Amino acid sequence: MLQAHEKFNDLDALYTPDARVATSMYEDADLFNEEMERIFKRTWVWVAHDSELADKGSFKLSNVGLEPVIVVRDRKGEVNVLVNRCRHRAATVCEVKKGKTSSFQCPYHGWGYGLDGSLRGLPYPEQYGEDFDKGAHGLKKLRTETYNGMIFATFNDDVEPLVDFLGPEVRRYIDLFMKQGGGFPVKVLGEHQFTVPMNWKVQLENTTDAYHFPVVHKSFMQSLDGDAEEAFKFLETGKGFVEDLGNGHSVMVMIPERIDLDEHLDDPVEERFLPLVQELRNGGYPEDQVKKIVRAVGGAGFNLNLFPNVSFSLAFFRVLTPVNVERTDIRHIALGMDGGPAAANRMRMRLHEHFQGPMGFGSPDDAEVWERVQRGTKGGEDLPILVNRGLIDEQPGALGPRGHISAETGMRAAYKMWKRMMSL
Repeated sequence: MLQAHEKFNDLDALYTPDARVATSMYEDADLFNEEMERIFKRTWVWVAHDSELADKGSFKLSNVGLEPVIVVRDRKGEVNVLVNRCRHRAATVCEVKKGKTSSFQCPYHGWGYGLDGSLRGLPYPEQYGEDFDKGAHGLKKLRTETYNGMIFATFNDDVEPLVDFLGPEVRRYIDLFMKQGGGFPVKVLGEHQFTVPMNWKVQLENTTDAYHFPVVHKSFMQSLDGDAEEAFKFLETGKGFVEDLGNGHSVMVMIPERIDLDEHLDDPVEERFLPLVQELRNGGYPEDQVKKIVRAVGGAGFNLNLFPNVSFSLAFFRVLTPVNVERTDIRHIALGMDGGPAAANRMRMRLHEHFQGPMGFGSPDDAEVWERVQRGTKGGEDLPILVNRGLIDEQPGALGPRGHISAETGMRAAYKMWKRMMSL
């Protein structure tokens, strides 16, 4: 039997130059383990949004690949990402998903850690001798950097700075996405998590896939009023595009007139937002602010996909966490306006529930087809998975190729980065 490192020498056989993906990419447990080491431990991975750590002592649990981590703001206001594992006997030191604390303590033998991960104390230290160095036994701390409220961490101290990993076009789209605060800072309103029996790369592909929208989300389209339904007919209008932004990142622009939410403020308001307009006016908001808030409530007109684990999708964050070769956890994070009108945030939540929520029209349908993709890989292992749609007419973009709105350009961007990292 071939060893793992021998099996993956020929990466061109796993992702071919003509954009075909080997079935084993979704099924091979050895390959999955290599991905966790070569990708998730070597690059920047999104772990939290700044608003989730509003105060000193605020924390939340997250993951970097398979590694459980705590994201916490310490007493100096700095954000630390700490591996959630006691340095003594490996028990997790926190099991509460989010909250506030002054320290972390292992429940097994009582080792206590500060918010910066330092070992503060342990019972009966004399049994370790006079040479025991507490400074060498703190929680493992990851390199951490932030861009526009987005917190990333990595195990790789030698990786390029976050701003370089993102690149200029990704940073521009992040800045545009954050305009949906409507003049207020963007904040996390809540989230829900679900598990799908699929390989993580099935999800990596999905948020840059407009081709599936009118098929999988037909019921969602039927639930919309006339104005909203027209906005989501982006495959018919053909005005959008998908673009490779470098380093595995891509953007899928579905509604070009909503790329910059500070533009088109005088366009007619969609019918579903008219009650909100009146509520804001009644609340004393001036007309220019009403227009800005209402336009922001509808979300951006694009999905920004960041390799390897997070998407900025229209009006929410979608985060994937690999669990094993055929299981992935998905978190959908609802976003609102920090300090903004309660009516606007309420509307944001209703829109989130309508599509992304566990009883919504979008996510359950997505999860069904993701699971069916994984089940389908059991048949015909010699048959490749095709991500070559749109190769025939791609054009140069700012940093990489740009394709038709239904093209699989974004998937190819991710797989190019996958191949690059797996070859290291």
